[in-house]
Amino acid sequence: MTEIRNICVYCGSANGVDALFVAAAAELGRAMAEHGIGLVYGGGDNGLMGTIARAVLDHGGHVTGVIPSFLRKRESMLETAQELVLVDDMHTRKRIMFERADAFVALPGGIGTLEELVEQLTWVQLGRHGKPVLVADVGGFWKPLLSLFAHMREHGFIREEFELRYLVSEKMSDVVPMLKQAAARSQTRALDERF
Repeated sequence: MTEIRNICVYCGSANGVDALFVAAAAELGRAMAEHGIGLVYGGGDNGLMGTIARAVLDHGGHVTGVIPSFLRKRESMLETAQELVLVDDMHTRKRIMFERADAFVALPGGIGTLEELVEQLTWVQLGRHGKPVLVADVGGFWKPLLSLFAHMREHGFIREEFELRYLVSEKMSDVVPMLKQAAARSQTRALDERF
């Protein structure tokens, strides 16, 4: 992978209690569109999901929503997305989102967002892919999780040879540049290993 064409963004189908979360989703969506990077996401129009998707669309970007049929009404499927992929179940949704993404970003969200983020971190840890994963620590939202990772390291459950590889950004303006740099480093490592 030499460039970031599409970013899969995991985030809440609610806005949360802090207006900073909504502003961050809108800012990231605008930045992605301005850099010509498409959004791959869960297909909903509610909460931060809807905010980032509409921001990408409003700034001329491309949106791919992947949503299970049973969530069409619950998450108010975003009908204006250029591409909507209806699937039968959550596993298929996650697989398609993974296949269509060159990088992953976790904005604030709930259990579903956490589960999707941790799955990607696990796959990177096990060497199943080298796509960049970034935790957008908006207003310190993910600090407890990052502390938990440190706690796991201290207690020997994240060993050095299986270290978690992820990026953390507190500013949305840093997200796209950080992902691009990580993708370039990954490409350089891959070339070095071949020769």
